[in-house]
Amino acid sequence: QVQLVESGGGLVQAGGSVRLSCAASGSILSINDMGWYRQAPGKQRELVATIDSGAGTNYADPVKGRFTISRDNAKNTVYLQMNSLKPEDTAVYYCYAGIQKNGLNYYLGYWGQGTQVTVSS
Repeated sequence: QVQLVESGGGLVQAGGSVRLSCAASGSILSINDMGWYRQAPGKQRELVATIDSGAGTNYADPVKGRFTISRDNAKNTVYLQMNSLKPEDTAVYYCYAGIQKNGLNYYLGYWGQGTQVTVSS
């Protein structure tokens, strides 16, 4: 069994900061890429940021310069530091991880349950 558990969401004022975390647990052999996605009301789910196994990162244009993705491999955890938040950042944020389970020779994609981030103006 593998699961991703997110934390850190909530209500924030515009201009404020929030840090999301997502910890993977279970029978994990290795983790490849990790990332964060979000879905705002009435919009499609979109990629926010990714981080690969070598800590290389990519960001969607709307969050560049404001958000930072990082990972702690010892804790099987990915973080999203969100600064200078705007009302348009309001969304449900989902974490993702490509995980190889013990006893297998391939990766599967896993998703967190989602955490609500609401930015008020």
